[in-house]
Amino acid sequence: MNASDIHGRDLKTLEQAPFAVVPLGSFEYHGPHSPLGTDIILADGFANMVDSSLGGALFPTIPYTACPGKTNKYKGTIAIRPSIIQEYLIDISMGIIEQGIKKIILLNAHDGNMGVSRTAAEYVTGKHPDASFLLVNWWQMVANDAAEEIGFEGTKGRGHGGPYEMSAVKAFRPDLVQVNAEDEEYKEVPPFSACPYILVEGTPKAWNGYTGLIQQTSFEKGKRIVEKAAANLNELIKNWLEY
Repeated sequence: MNASDIHGRDLKTLEQAPFAVVPLGSFEYHGPHSPLGTDIILADGFANMVDSSLGGALFPTIPYTACPGKTNKYKGTIAIRPSIIQEYLIDISMGIIEQGIKKIILLNAHDGNMGVSRTAAEYVTGKHPDASFLLVNWWQMVANDAAEEIGFEGTKGRGHGGPYEMSAVKAFRPDLVQVNAEDEEYKEVPPFSACPYILVEGTPKAWNGYTGLIQQTSFEKGKRIVEKAAANLNELIKNWLEY
């Protein structure tokens, strides 16, 4: 159900929802080929692919949030201070719990939301020990080694504004992703280790507000990505609800 459509006289319907979905976007530069609302489109798109038979309540997408230094310098990006969005997420989560919903999915489409989401969820569950948060980054709902199966050649396609992300956007809004022949491409930088790590840079290599072999962006690849991600997302949610 769409929480925004619930009438005041029907609040019991909202209270009975087994979980809430809060999509997290951003308003951020994603390259010359991509819309500023890339992460809003993805957050909205995947939120609307959550299996409606599960009975969740879909809340409005958060459009403005903290953005990393590497995109802050590009015009078009509107960034919120991390401390502000953290407090904002805490208040939203508290408000949802006050409606009677104790399970919340923060469905994320922007890497800058990961830290503040975790901090907000940890704080709220400290205040409400019976609450449960599921923090989901849509792009992690498809394994990295699925690149060849999806159709990428010589690349996993991952990265900000890259062909993986923009193919997914194209699947939802084919009219908004426009890669021109003259648009510059950037090869992936090899990882420093097979072990997980986080690298934070103000000006990364192979970067100009976006990265990747963007000429490989396509609607067909996007459909494969979205279908795989949505299927895995719904399986994850079902397992969480049965836990």
